[in-house]
Amino acid sequence: MSNRPLNGTSASPLQSPRAVQKGRREVMRAGVAITAAALLTPHVRGADAVGALGSGERVVLGVMGLGGRGTGVAAGFASLPGVQVKYVCDVDEKRANPAVASVGKKAEAQKMAAPTALGDFRKALEDKELTALVIAAPNHWHAPAAILAASAGKHVYVEKPCSHTPREGELIVEAARKNNRCIQHGTQRRSWAKIIEAVNKIKAGEIGPVKLARCWYTNTRKSIGKGKPAAPPEGFDWALWQGPSPDMEFHDNYVPYNWHWFWQWGNGECGNNGVHGLDVGRWGLGVDCPKKVTSNGGRYYFDDDQQTPDTQFVTFDYGDKLLTWEGKSCHPRGPEAASSGFGVAFYGESATIVCDSAGYVMYDLKNKEMSAGKPAAGESGDAVHFTNFLDAVRANDPKKLNAEVAEAASSTLLCHLANIAQRTEKTLHLDPVKKQLIGEPEAQKLWTKEYRAGWEPKV
Repeated sequence: MSNRPLNGTSASPLQSPRAVQKGRREVMRAGVAITAAALLTPHVRGADAVGALGSGERVVLGVMGLGGRGTGVAAGFASLPGVQVKYVCDVDEKRANPAVASVGKKAEAQKMAAPTALGDFRKALEDKELTALVIAAPNHWHAPAAILAASAGKHVYVEKPCSHTPREGELIVEAARKNNRCIQHGTQRRSWAKIIEAVNKIKAGEIGPVKLARCWYTNTRKSIGKGKPAAPPEGFDWALWQGPSPDMEFHDNYVPYNWHWFWQWGNGECGNNGVHGLDVGRWGLGVDCPKKVTSNGGRYYFDDDQQTPDTQFVTFDYGDKLLTWEGKSCHPRGPEAASSGFGVAFYGESATIVCDSAGYVMYDLKNKEMSAGKPAAGESGDAVHFTNFLDAVRANDPKKLNAEVAEAASSTLLCHLANIAQRTEKTLHLDPVKKQLIGEPEAQKLWTKEYRAGWEPKV
C-alpha cells in the first residue's frame, strides 16, 4: 500500500479495495479516497462560520470513534436537550452500524433524527450544519482530527489524552486560538462538584501549605499475548484507522483495545488513565510545567508484545513542590484508601485531602477523618461535563470551558514527559517557562514523531 498522497497517478494511502464497493459499505467509506493533502486543508466553510448560538438552539454533533467509550459518549450527548448527533463515524462497520441503533434510541426520545454512519469522519466536517466534532478515536488521531475540525470552523470535544506527542499538544492549542474554537478535554473531574470543592479547599489553605501530591491508577489487565500478522477483519479499514501514522502490517492483537500499549498509537497507562489524576494533582498544587522528571518501571508481569510499562513510578519536581504518579496495571491495590484504584492525595501541613473517583475525604495528621465530600446525584458523570461544553459552544466562548485545551495540553504534557523519561531512561530537565527540554538529544527526538508522508498536522 502506498504511503504517498494522491497526486493524480499515485494511490491514496487511505484507499483499499473494499473502499469502492457499492451499497452499505459505500456509505461507511464515503470519502475514503480523500487525499492526505485534503486532511490538512481547511474546508470551504470559514473558521468564523460558527457564531454564538441561542441558549436553546440546537447543537449538531459528529462523533468519531465508536468503541465502548465512543458509543457511550455519543449516546450521552444525544440524551441532552437540544443536541443532535447527526453522524457517528468509525472505520469498523461492526461498530458504526450498532451505534446508529443505540444512539438513535436516545435521539428518538429527544425527537431528533437517528444519526448517519460514516467510515471517514472528514465527510461530516463538510456539513455546514455541523457545530462540533467529538473525538473518541485512538490517541494518534486526537490532535490531527481536532486540528482539522477547528480549521473547518467546528468546535471540538476530545477524549484524553488531547495529543499523542508534546508537539501535537502545542499545535492543538494553536489551532484553538487561531480559529477561536472551543476545545474541551475529556478530563471530567474539572466539572465534578466535589472535586472542585476539594481543590477549592486546598487553594483556600484549609489543609495548610501543600508541597506534595500523589496520584495513582491500578488495574488487573491481562496479557495481550504475541500477535501474528493477519488480514484486517472484514469491514474494518486498517489504512484509515492508521491515518496519520506510518503504515504497519496488521497483527491480530492490535485492536480493539491493545493499541494503547504500543507507542505508535498509544501512550501507555499514564496517558490512558494517569492523565485524570495528574490533571487533578496539577490543578490542586497550582503548578504547570515541572523542572525535572524521572520515571522508573517496566513490563514485569507478562512476556508479550506490550511495549509500555505495566508498572511505573514517576516524579515531577517543580522546585518547591513535588507531584508523583504511580501506575500498576497488573495489581489492584492502591496506596491510599486500601483498595482504591484511582486517587489523588494532597499532603498539607495540617491535614490531608484524598480524592477518589468523584469525591474526597479530609484527614487530620493522626489519620482521623475530619470531613468528606460525596457527590449527590447529577454532580458527577459525563452529563455535567458535556453540558459545560455545550454551554461554551452556544456562547462561542472558550473561557467558559472547565477543561479548556490549554489546561488539557499542560496536563497531557506530564504524561508525555513521564513516558519520554521512561523510554530514554534519562532524568529530564526542562525550562518551565518555555515548556521545553534542556539538552538530552535522545529525549528531544520524542517531542514529536514520524508521520505518514503528507499527513503531518499543520495549523
